[in-house]
Amino acid sequence: MSEAVKKQGTGSLGLGISVALASWAVPGLGHLMLRRWGKAAVYFLCVGGLACAGLAMRGGIFGADATDMFDRLGFFADMGAGVFYFLAHMIQTAGPDVAHASGDYGTRLFATAGILNLLTVLEAHEIGRGWRT
Repeated sequence: MSEAVKKQGTGSLGLGISVALASWAVPGLGHLMLRRWGKAAVYFLCVGGLACAGLAMRGGIFGADATDMFDRLGFFADMGAGVFYFLAHMIQTAGPDVAHASGDYGTRLFATAGILNLLTVLEAHEIGRGWRT
């Protein structure tokens, strides 16, 4: 029996939840806890790069005071970026520049960073539970 098959199913609910929360808070941290060094570095750089590019373009960051469905979806997408969402409010004091195309692209890049991080959270949870190797 191969080593990958032996390890499958050896995770626990507690480990899955803890790595998922860590992965949401800081992109790649859950994979770092699981000793997946390469994935942790790639995920941190990808999510961080998208978030920083979105902020550099002065993209809009959706707040919790959403009035319509699009704003709510944007808020949940942005919250997916974890620590970058909270840093964005401190860094971007001038506000978004959505009157220009770069600001609009920045809004989308930041939301993409959040969605990508949510996918890494799901993967970290599955690895922690032993459902994936």
